[in-house]
Amino acid sequence: MSQQQTLAPVPSATPETATARPRLRGNLGVASIVFIVVAAASPLGVIGGPVPLGIAFGNGAGFPFSFVIATVVLLLFSVGFTQMTRFVPTAGAFYSYVSKGLGRGFGLGAAFVALLAYLALEAGVFGLFGPGLAELVKSYGGPDLPWWAWAAVGFVAVTALGYRNIALSGKLLAVLLIAEVAIVLVLDAVVIFSGGGPEGFATGIVTPSEIVSGAPGMGILFAILSFVGFEATAVFRDEAKDPDRTIPKATYISLISIGVFYTVSSWVLISANGESGIVANATENPGTILQTTTQAYLGAAGGHIVQLLFVTSLFACILSFHNIASRYLFQLGARGVLPAPLGSAHRVHGAPSVASLVASGTVAVLIVAAAVLGLDPIGQFYTWLGGISSVGIVLLLALTSVAVLVFFGRKERGGALWPRRIAPALGLVGLLAFLAIILVNLPALVGESGYGPFSVGVLVLLAAALLAGPVVATRRRAVVLD
Repeated sequence: MSQQQTLAPVPSATPETATARPRLRGNLGVASIVFIVVAAASPLGVIGGPVPLGIAFGNGAGFPFSFVIATVVLLLFSVGFTQMTRFVPTAGAFYSYVSKGLGRGFGLGAAFVALLAYLALEAGVFGLFGPGLAELVKSYGGPDLPWWAWAAVGFVAVTALGYRNIALSGKLLAVLLIAEVAIVLVLDAVVIFSGGGPEGFATGIVTPSEIVSGAPGMGILFAILSFVGFEATAVFRDEAKDPDRTIPKATYISLISIGVFYTVSSWVLISANGESGIVANATENPGTILQTTTQAYLGAAGGHIVQLLFVTSLFACILSFHNIASRYLFQLGARGVLPAPLGSAHRVHGAPSVASLVASGTVAVLIVAAAVLGLDPIGQFYTWLGGISSVGIVLLLALTSVAVLVFFGRKERGGALWPRRIAPALGLVGLLAFLAIILVNLPALVGESGYGPFSVGVLVLLAAALLAGPVVATRRRAVVLD
């Protein structure tokens, strides 16, 4: 751990004091940051959740190719994102980049949207974690308690870990991530070396007619949702060893690793069950197809391991998003946008402990509200909050791409065309297409037949958060985001 002394929080952000903003402490290397952001993507949770849904409601046997498309577009985004890293010396992630390119008003708007999206997703995943842990405990003869009671157990653990130094979370996430990836890779290897499933290896991934079959837009939507979190590498800039080198490497490694893992594992899942019946199987058993497939190839022990690791994967996902949301709150507090105590780092742990507690409090309110209102944890609580997050994150990615193009076009001219102009422009086109797809399918994602109160409410909430940025920036002219 770095021995750098934590600065005291500044009471307000002025031009004179902006340079003395407090910093978090840490000594994260490439591997640690990769573990944190890949854990946020929840690889096992994706193979057991969005993948069956993408197969059932998307483009069936052609769904794995959706991950190829998503990976390519996000790699194009990452070229400009990482190229700009050395010009963004603060750990503000989205809003620091947007502020550099489009001004502090849009930067603050991006910060509010990001905070809303990550807190919503952190809370929403508890809607998966609670029922998952409840079912796991019950299967071993434990008490049959409501989902929110088990969610509370995970909540306490996340709050305790979030209060401490990021290195502790990083080590735990590394262990959980290795375990969940390992079991899926073992399943992949067994299926591949046994020559595939009952019909051999699936060919839908390379068959154009299969790729465009069904509802390919829904396939893309579930693929994009599976990548949420990869872009958060820049949030940990202050806690990285050598951020100008660590952040770009961690971004590329995270994205490529996730993309390859999802593509191969979803193809293997289809092959293991047989291409001709995979859509019907995934439609009827979306929540259990991974476990039953693992049991078929690895025995009962494999099925039990997958059930356990599915729960720990969701826990790792929640912890990662909690760390990300806490650091957004910290940076906003350190800049005087939110109350100054949020921008104070713990004197011993060097962690955003106050911001972490506030993030936990926000999530607690949402979980309690869901329990009191009797919301279905998966069909309503998770789905509704997931809708907010999906639109918000893709909107921020597109806005960041615009900021990269403007920055290199107006403020830092010259340099190679590919990383500063061409790749970001191509990435922006892809992201705008993704945003359009998500908006078209948003009602279905949140359980509405057409644009209803919740679908419209999601858009109004995100628009209000984005527009609040310029308003706050105008009122707080001393706030500096770069």
